[in-house]
Amino acid sequence: MPPPVLIAQISDLHIKPKGTLAYGRVDTAAALERCVAALNALLPPPDVVVISGDLVDTPLVEEYDLLKKLLARLEPPFLIIPGNHDSRELMRAAFPREPYAFSSGPLNQICPVRGLDLLLLDSSVPGQPHGLLDEPTLQWLDATLAVSSQLRPALLFLHHPPFATGIWHMDRQNLLNASGLAPIIKKHPRVQLVAAGHVHRATLTMFAGRPATICPAPNHAVDLDLFHLRDPSFKVEPPAFHLHTWFPGESADEPFGRVVTHWVPIGDFDGPHPFFGADGKLL
Repeated sequence: MPPPVLIAQISDLHIKPKGTLAYGRVDTAAALERCVAALNALLPPPDVVVISGDLVDTPLVEEYDLLKKLLARLEPPFLIIPGNHDSRELMRAAFPREPYAFSSGPLNQICPVRGLDLLLLDSSVPGQPHGLLDEPTLQWLDATLAVSSQLRPALLFLHHPPFATGIWHMDRQNLLNASGLAPIIKKHPRVQLVAAGHVHRATLTMFAGRPATICPAPNHAVDLDLFHLRDPSFKVEPPAFHLHTWFPGESADEPFGRVVTHWVPIGDFDGPHPFFGADGKLL
């Protein structure tokens, strides 16, 4: 049995110009440095890291320049898609070797990783906070899922969640045409996961009959305000990322294997400590 495939997902880096704090309080560059160190320390290392949007904050060329310097220390390979804080043009200039599906417009990608396909969808709308998958992207997704081997599982990544979270000010800027994405996912059973960012909170639900997640952020979290009690706010909560682990199927009941998503905190913690002593007894 081949070993599982490890896909680390980080999101919403919001890199500012050097020395500038996000919202006057959050050092996003230092947060990314800690995140990169945590990713580099994982054993076994991830096969790839997916960065699901909002790589920078404004966006500015100098922010992408700083981002590239910070990501140069990341040992596993990485893939990128834009969020609403990004610029497609500046991303193309900063990362010209990425295998973008289109020569202009949305920065969609497909990346095979051993036994599965990763599909990165550009849900950004230039100059707007909400998300939208334009018709060329939806057509590309449908065709790509149909042309590639039907036996290969696929994981979809995009910035804007295609579902409501209950956080009022984020739900009004999620993926506005999720109804156009759902039929494509239902049509192709090899899609095993829909993974988003944008909300800065670890979230799990179902979308179009498949597991769907939102990745936490390495810096700050959107306030968990489910009753519209406060103006849009954030908190500095424990930072984290997602580690999606794909296990090959062991029977006909699992033709596309299975995906397990782990929430991984970023930081230094006591341990690991053994449960059992040298005599084999529980300590």
